[in-house]
Amino acid sequence: MKTRTFNKTKLATSLSLILGASVVHTAYAAEEVVIDEASVEVIEVTGMRSSIKESTRLKRDAAGVVDAISAEDIGKFPDTNLAESLQRITGVSIDRANGEGSKVTVRGFGPDYNMVTLNGRTMPSSSLPAGGGVANSRAYDFSNLASDAVKSVSVYKTGRASIATGGIGATIDIVTGKPLDDPGTHVSVGVKALSDTTNRVGDDVTPEFSTLLSWTDDNEVFGASLTANMSERHSSATGAFVNQWRTNPYDGTIPQEQDGTPAVLVNGPAMDQLYSMPSDLRYSIADRERTRTNAQLTLQYRPMDNLTATLDYTYSEQELFEARAEQSIWMDTYKSALAFDDNTVKTPIGYLEERRDQAPRDIGLAVQELNQLNENDSIGLNLSYDVNDYFNITLDAHDSSAKSSPDAGYGSWVNAGLGANVVAAQGVDFSNDLPTMMIDFDDCNADRGLNCNGVLDQDDVGTSILDMNVAQQETDISQFRLIGTYEFDEGSIEFGVEARSMESHSLQSLTRHTMGNWGVENPGELPEGFLKPVNFTSEFDDYSTNGAFNQGFTGSASQVGAWAAGEYGFDFIADGAYGTNRTIEEDVAAAYVQFSVDGELGGMTYQLTAGVRFESTDVTSSANVDIPSAVAWEGNNDFNVRFGDAKQDFSADASYDHLLPSFDFGLDVTDEIKTRMSYSKTIARPTYDQLSAAASDVSGPSGPTIIGGSELGGASNGNPGLVPLESDNFDLSLEWYFAETSYASIGYYEKRVSNFAGRQPVEENVYGLTDATAGPRAQAAEQALIDQGIEVTDTNLFSMVAAMENGVPFDSMTGEEFENAYDVIPNADDPEMMFNVVKFVNNKEAKIDGIEFAVQHFFGETGFGVQANYTTVNGDIGHDVDGDPTVTQFALVGLSDTANLVLMYEKGDFQARIAYNWRDEFLNTPAQYLNEPGFTEEYSQIDFNVAYQATEKLSVFFEGINITEEDTRTHGRYSAQLWNLEEQGARYALGARYTF
Repeated sequence: MKTRTFNKTKLATSLSLILGASVVHTAYAAEEVVIDEASVEVIEVTGMRSSIKESTRLKRDAAGVVDAISAEDIGKFPDTNLAESLQRITGVSIDRANGEGSKVTVRGFGPDYNMVTLNGRTMPSSSLPAGGGVANSRAYDFSNLASDAVKSVSVYKTGRASIATGGIGATIDIVTGKPLDDPGTHVSVGVKALSDTTNRVGDDVTPEFSTLLSWTDDNEVFGASLTANMSERHSSATGAFVNQWRTNPYDGTIPQEQDGTPAVLVNGPAMDQLYSMPSDLRYSIADRERTRTNAQLTLQYRPMDNLTATLDYTYSEQELFEARAEQSIWMDTYKSALAFDDNTVKTPIGYLEERRDQAPRDIGLAVQELNQLNENDSIGLNLSYDVNDYFNITLDAHDSSAKSSPDAGYGSWVNAGLGANVVAAQGVDFSNDLPTMMIDFDDCNADRGLNCNGVLDQDDVGTSILDMNVAQQETDISQFRLIGTYEFDEGSIEFGVEARSMESHSLQSLTRHTMGNWGVENPGELPEGFLKPVNFTSEFDDYSTNGAFNQGFTGSASQVGAWAAGEYGFDFIADGAYGTNRTIEEDVAAAYVQFSVDGELGGMTYQLTAGVRFESTDVTSSANVDIPSAVAWEGNNDFNVRFGDAKQDFSADASYDHLLPSFDFGLDVTDEIKTRMSYSKTIARPTYDQLSAAASDVSGPSGPTIIGGSELGGASNGNPGLVPLESDNFDLSLEWYFAETSYASIGYYEKRVSNFAGRQPVEENVYGLTDATAGPRAQAAEQALIDQGIEVTDTNLFSMVAAMENGVPFDSMTGEEFENAYDVIPNADDPEMMFNVVKFVNNKEAKIDGIEFAVQHFFGETGFGVQANYTTVNGDIGHDVDGDPTVTQFALVGLSDTANLVLMYEKGDFQARIAYNWRDEFLNTPAQYLNEPGFTEEYSQIDFNVAYQATEKLSVFFEGINITEEDTRTHGRYSAQLWNLEEQGARYALGARYTF
């Protein structure tokens, strides 16, 4: 008989429970246990039901409100994407990127207000907005991390002294497996064939490979594990969007037709009534490729029973590529007819522009390209030492980084603007979910030299501008924690100190090169084959496109850029001249103590956990800014901010302290019924743009209103002195555990949040920039137009200034032909240009509350089970869609009710699950453009998974995501004001996993 003797402490037992090891009885003192290994029958419970059992235990045993998801077995987390799993937790909803779970919202608090940790360690984040731009978010992107190495994910909805600060909505802890937790040798290999039904040009089936290797020696002194995952996804998306909606009070006039004919208004606005007008409409096609690689190596050493050392390294990489094409019309000048809806803020649901006796205008045709690389790596060391049977000391340290950077020589994003002057009339029907773009096509104007065949072809197309965007963000976190835990018969005391340093560095530059003139002077200039004809409307499967213009092109933006560089004499490569070079540093010192005790109250068992955490934070915000040299006037309403070689350094420091108490009380009313009450104070730090030390995002006006009345330019300016949001959190819940995998619960939560950063617009000049539309040259041009009896319009005013500036007779060509032919550069005689500078101040507070309902049950031995939950989210600050557009509103984003329903079946070797997820409409931004709001519309999705254990070692499965192919859509004040629409499709995977 082989025997093993060891000491079992209460601490060891507690750790084994937390880590998911075998459940053992609590020991209040050291005891000697002798095991006859030959006589022990090992019963291994795996599968969906065992995962739910473990998650239920974690929820029931936790202090405070905690929900968890556990892996069914090694390498078998319920979903490949962690965010897709998290959305099934009560109160958790997700943001999707390209139809895939990306970031999470908890109880109405968006991704920036939730803390994500890996094995208790604060993780850095990096991300870049679509289409380029500066990264501002602290939010962790779950699409970077495969789930193969994940053992469990816990969502802590109430604060604890022992948990790192940063999550007002929740702290989400991702726990990975460790070899000494599951001794022996384990090998698991998985393969998937992935099919994305949206794919147009890539591979219809792409691979995913994963492997898990775990080993310990016979004495369980050494352990090593390695997980690796590689997946590739090809997809496409068809969509439509509007760049800008502008809301103004009606003053009795709307721009007339070019020949002076008044615009025909149907159901028009009353005097002073608000109405919104679109700037454009665009159809888009995007073909995407994503390659993701993940790996984690864990080494463990336990030289004695009371000392365990763990060294782990985690790496993830995501390569993103997108080839995008757009077809667009601009609606910025004259109107022929407008039909409005009946909303308080009226929207034109019927829109028409005719070109009476005028040369055709251009249709916009752009090709764009994204090349981006996301990398995350983390190395950490954990030393756990049992000083005696009651006292443990743990040292944990890690250094982690996240980086998003360009993956091409030109940068991360390139836009090649193209155009064809073929539009005799244009219009839009905004009454449907997909606005209908209508174009009266004319390519036979004798002055244009177009290929007159009644078809939009490459010979009609010329170039305009080439934009190259270089954007990069890198965030580094170094963290050191020393934790002590003392166990006694009735409970424990935990205390610790922490030092954490964070540095986030963002770079961004935009280089614009002028090519041709929107097809005015150079139609057909591109080499043959650069553009491929495409029927845009045929790419829409879910919407009516009757009457829509259907001719367009796809092409390679990098190919156009490389050709244009030689043709127009510039370098098609990023030059490193950054307009934004910003660094945010935070040094946090923290100490905490947390007390837990179990006892009896009136014959009922209670659990009490109370603690307090003190944190001191020092902030340094610095920026090296490329100072704008001028706002060039390039057309009637076209302005471009230009940069020279001048740079300027800005820097500011700030500091703040917080004392954060927490209190959790649980009472076992019976063996099955549990009540909880919790209070905690939590914080969430400002986003990086809010802490910027210099004015950024400087943009020119969206258009002059004849002379001296140009609309304001735009800029934003952070405030390094902003303090974090503070939230007082209250929770009450009642839970009924009527079986080991069954419970029903109802809970009420309330969060009183102060120090929200409100947007405070200030009208002021930035960097001494001047306004060419209001100086002596513009005044002289206005008088010259009057003297010649020519109507003073924005177009004629610009053309006259350009003519006088460049010595060209005004009447030598029509005013519009000056567009982009000559630029007007401001000079010292021009007055200062005013900008609407948005600054951030801590001046807002709000209350969020709601109710969470949840039920989970397996019906006896039938194999059938159900999980269902519903969460309400209410906030006392919403957005007034009928409000004054000149006033910046403060409103809470992300507030929406959510619901989940999961039907399950597990019997013998077969298991199946179908899940329904729903999220109500919510505000996604109070200022999509200036003060125009953006709302994400109600969304639901159905997923399924079917698996069969073919042999003891081999399992096969089939899964589907978004099988009803639901689409995403955002709008402005009302549904007709489309911001963005994107068709989504179903994704399927057929796979197998073999365990040795």
